[in-house]
Amino acid sequence: MFCSDSHFKLTKGPACTFTGSLNCFNQLTLVNDMATEIPTGGKPSFVTKYRFSVQPNFGEHLVTMRASALFIGLTEREYSEVISHGRARTFPRDELLYAQGQPVNCMILLQSGSVKHTQLSASGEEVLLWMSGSGDALNLQTEAKPRGYSCSARAMEQCGAFVWDYTRVQALLLQYPQIEKNITQILASRLKELEERFREIATEKVATRLAFALLRLLKQVGKVSLEGTQVLLSREELAQMTGTTLFTISRILSRWAELGFVVPRREAILISNPKGLESVGSERSA
Repeated sequence: MFCSDSHFKLTKGPACTFTGSLNCFNQLTLVNDMATEIPTGGKPSFVTKYRFSVQPNFGEHLVTMRASALFIGLTEREYSEVISHGRARTFPRDELLYAQGQPVNCMILLQSGSVKHTQLSASGEEVLLWMSGSGDALNLQTEAKPRGYSCSARAMEQCGAFVWDYTRVQALLLQYPQIEKNITQILASRLKELEERFREIATEKVATRLAFALLRLLKQVGKVSLEGTQVLLSREELAQMTGTTLFTISRILSRWAELGFVVPRREAILISNPKGLESVGSERSA
């Protein structure tokens, strides 16, 4: 990969021109067109032809990677190198990103939107495990030959993402050991959350469990608006996450709505007073 700190003016046909400062040629695409190097403060020093591929919205991908725990500790050049091996994808609402039991074939980094992770029981009942939002990495595995997806992932809304083939992921883990360390940290954090949720189910009353669940979801996948923060989950899905019934969830949400804590909606919950939910958790009240 050829790298330079020079300025370039790249022209594709008579009407399409890109001008900017590039660090790596593989961030752009020009095939059989002219690339002119323009040193800062000087005249063009050469004109030649290059063949390399365009990475749409490169800056957006870079911002997402920097914000993700998956790529903490990488250098600027390493960010660019990792991006060059992936591809951008858009997943429409309700699209299945991958299904439980299918062979693992990719790793996904969410740039926008939210995804729910579910698992089927032996009787075929679907249970919601957790949610992922912008900056989260899906299907984190370090095994050379993973057995298959342990759960299913479905888009709750239109999602923008960056995707790497699993064979490429294995090569990147060898090339950049920091990524594997980051994966270990992320998986440890998820295990800690699952342990906390298990303890809550065993020791806390339903209202407290629900308050804790909504506060976590607010940080992970909440959509901020003037009215508050919205979480795209139905009451039935909240019941699955907290180990209770739909009737109990509806009753608690109705009471909290009267107190001004939340606004229940058809397929979402608007959290208008997070402090109210925090007070429920601190008081351990039913």
